[in-house]
Amino acid sequence: MTTILGCIADDFTGATDLAGLLARSGVRVSLRIGVPQVAPSETAAFEVIALKSRTAPVAEAVAETRAALKWLQAAGARRFFWKYCSTFDSTAEGNIGPVSEALMQDLGVEQTIYCPAFPENGRSIFMGNLFVGQQPLAESPMKDHPLTPMRDSNLMRLLEPQVTRPVGLADRLTVARGAVSLRSELDQLKAKGVAHVVVDAVANADLEIIAEACRGMPLMTGGSAVAMPLPALYLADETLSADAPRARAPQVGGGTIILSGSCSAMTNRQVADYTNRGVPAFQLNPLALAENGTQKTLDWLARQNLDAAPLIYATANPESVRAAQAKLGVAGAGEIIEEALSVCAVAARDMGARRVIVAGGETSGAVTKALGVTQLDIGTEIAPGVPWTYCQSGGHQIALTLKSGNFGTETFFTDALEKLATI
Repeated sequence: MTTILGCIADDFTGATDLAGLLARSGVRVSLRIGVPQVAPSETAAFEVIALKSRTAPVAEAVAETRAALKWLQAAGARRFFWKYCSTFDSTAEGNIGPVSEALMQDLGVEQTIYCPAFPENGRSIFMGNLFVGQQPLAESPMKDHPLTPMRDSNLMRLLEPQVTRPVGLADRLTVARGAVSLRSELDQLKAKGVAHVVVDAVANADLEIIAEACRGMPLMTGGSAVAMPLPALYLADETLSADAPRARAPQVGGGTIILSGSCSAMTNRQVADYTNRGVPAFQLNPLALAENGTQKTLDWLARQNLDAAPLIYATANPESVRAAQAKLGVAGAGEIIEEALSVCAVAARDMGARRVIVAGGETSGAVTKALGVTQLDIGTEIAPGVPWTYCQSGGHQIALTLKSGNFGTETFFTDALEKLATI
């Protein structure tokens, strides 16, 4: 069918996060890994293209996103959503701002919004400042992110160095007055030449107002949650047909592998919870991997019963991460871990694993590429923004979940297994 909304995400877990929220509508959502190399065919109403561009060089991120936009336009989409992390992960150089301006230029639009709020996961924006739970972003664990340390909580100040046109704010007071008020404020800002508008949101009701006010915009940007109300709005105005194809879960075999490369505070707690249950677990050491390779890890994996859902993890506290980065470099340490977990994913699949759980955005990107996954159909949610997905890998039907580091509760890994067992 013709694609109604074309979405582009800057990492793989972010893409599944967005796709999972859109799939709450019950309508089929298709997620493509990387820019498809073939012309669109048999597309879904909601198409999401997952890139691995969050920390890529700016020019590379812009070029890849523009290529994704062209594919989505060829699929019939006329409305687009640029999805980045709910903690606005970026540097002073980008990539959020430069990519947004490139999309605006290609679409010929003069204004877009920025709303990374995700209240269900504790992300809120008030007076332009982003909070993680009750902490300002710059005081949250995100201040120690190994690739994009967030040292300012004000989204306008974060965005301004990344863009060439004026940045403004539509605050919570405006949003609380409703969609008409917000639309009027955006129009007034546009008349003043303000191209980039940060929009406050502290609750799901705010997101519904924002989506209603902005649903006609050719381009919206933000975290996944602000896109969540769009399917219902499209159904109400018949942009989306009521008989659009529905999502269906295929049958998958047994055997599970859990791979964790994220070092976020939440993933540290999730790994601790899971290992405290006495499950088989193997911790990767980037320094040892750099010296000796992955054979020891693969030998351990070969001895495991995959029905016990073993865990291989590089998750560590910030001090350990910094120590490894000091010796291997920030990029080098990350690449070593990603490569090791990718090798383990392929080995586990070949041993019979048909259920794969991955924690961490960069890790998810590396693992899906190693598994040769090019398209995912979105299934049931495990936690807000984290669904099970279904794909083909090595000729096998695989259930795969890609979890952003900070998402989910402490029991996420066991929750994921229990959720799949009930489908």
